[in-house]
Amino acid sequence: MADATGATNKPLIRVHTAGSVGGSTAIVAASLVKSGKYRRVLTMAWEKQSESNAMWALSIPVPFTKPVGAGAGGYFAPHVRAYIRRSGAPDHIGAMVAVKDRLNGARNPLAHLHQPDITLEKVMASQMLWDPIRFDETCPSSDGAAAMVIGDEQAADARVAEGQPVAWIHATALRTEPLAYSGRDQVNPQAGRDAAAALWRDAGITSPIDEIDVAEVYVPFSWFEPMWLENLGFAAEGEGWKLTEAGETAIGGKIPFNASGGVLSSNPIGASGMIRFAESAIQVMGKAGDHQVEGARKALGHAYGGGAQYYSMWVVSSDKPADK
Repeated sequence: MADATGATNKPLIRVHTAGSVGGSTAIVAASLVKSGKYRRVLTMAWEKQSESNAMWALSIPVPFTKPVGAGAGGYFAPHVRAYIRRSGAPDHIGAMVAVKDRLNGARNPLAHLHQPDITLEKVMASQMLWDPIRFDETCPSSDGAAAMVIGDEQAADARVAEGQPVAWIHATALRTEPLAYSGRDQVNPQAGRDAAAALWRDAGITSPIDEIDVAEVYVPFSWFEPMWLENLGFAAEGEGWKLTEAGETAIGGKIPFNASGGVLSSNPIGASGMIRFAESAIQVMGKAGDHQVEGARKALGHAYGGGAQYYSMWVVSSDKPADK
């Protein structure tokens, strides 16, 4: 990688936080710049899921651990079922998210899946993989990569002076919790709530749904949209699905979620979190093309990983922070 990017003999840090790694890596880069250690940092992430079968075939079995073959969908399906039971959400909400995100993805030339003819009826009729998660409510297996350059204030000001848009980082947050402990809420994880609270505080945001113009959120299975709406503080507990049903998470709604098509349209796992961060930056720079949210000035980038354990988030804006 160092050879391919011309980074031989330059300082390199590898970050690993499961599915949230792309977001975490971006935050590490931002922290290195903010500390004054470096003026510009290249942050990148990638995944080749097309090679996953070969990787598993060549892997040594973990001693004393019997694989159950359920995969991520099998692990998260009970959490989704618990959310439906607790919130009273109707069965079609997951399908609505899938249709929205795939139609958004059809407008994004960089998305893996392009399904402009997808309908609610098609999603509802697709195969049930892990009750209540259907095939069309599931993310694809993708190859892909993402990269960003994080620069200091002087570098950003120079770009602005050249007439180029930049995305100003207003706040970042990272939180982690164990996979299993007594009383853990896997539907609305505490680490996610804590990360969001810290992010909003540091960004000076008191009402996320009124102050965030667009959100790029890690939604690998469609039902996670209403779950994250609540976890992030856009809706009260048990109320997130109502925003989805009312169309408020669509482009043109009150809080557009995943205008790019999100993880439901492209899922190179190692890069998926960074793509959320990059897409949030692209939105406030006004460079999103056919999936641009009109007037977007402040955006959320979000990633999670593991058993809903690792969280990374940032808020970016077209406006320079007041303390700069």
